[in-house]
Amino acid sequence: MEKVIVALWAGEQERETFNARLLVELPAALADAGASGIRLNLRDEAVRPAASLVQSWQTPQQDAVAQFWLPSANARFRGAVDAALARHCARFAAWLVAESTIIANTSHPPAPGSRTWGWSQASFISFRSDLSHAEAIHVWHSHHTHVAIETQANFEYVQNLIVSPLTPDAPAYDAFVEECFPEAAMVNPQAFFDAVGDQPKFEANLATMIDSCNRFIDFSRIDIIPTSQFDFSAAKA
Repeated sequence: MEKVIVALWAGEQERETFNARLLVELPAALADAGASGIRLNLRDEAVRPAASLVQSWQTPQQDAVAQFWLPSANARFRGAVDAALARHCARFAAWLVAESTIIANTSHPPAPGSRTWGWSQASFISFRSDLSHAEAIHVWHSHHTHVAIETQANFEYVQNLIVSPLTPDAPAYDAFVEECFPEAAMVNPQAFFDAVGDQPKFEANLATMIDSCNRFIDFSRIDIIPTSQFDFSAAKA
């Protein structure tokens, strides 16, 4: 099995209409085309309070993310999936990824098709150009992963290392990261950094995280979007 990450653009559609159609139609369309483990991340009204956390490289920025697994992501066998995606958005870009679940969501497990508790930060990141790919991965895996666990209130943390683009116009990211946080973390930095009511801890955690990110991330080439997570991986066929 191979995991695929897809960024979707709404185009001229109103985002609310776009999101509603994705939720109602896309999971079934992907499943019919052979996908499994389907998850959608939508930029909806529920995450509007987190607008200040958006970081942009792409213009326009992606409106949603689809995640799923295929027996093979080879283009020869992906035609039905690509057609389903194309019917539901103005544009999409896809990547083959290697998934690593650092923190599984055992605290607030998703119910099939329902919005997961809290919210999900969906991050498309690029590595610093002055580091080799291997060096960047070493910093990410050997140093930053521990920092992200220790300094944040994330109850789910999944790293997806991009193996290769699957569409010709896919932005040149190196990874996609999904982290889930409590609702309060949308507007309260102390809640984000697991330091509610503790300013010294907040400042220490923030400084540690910034330093760690700066070690391997190119902040001029990232897209970070707050989303609502809808997981269909346990849905009945």
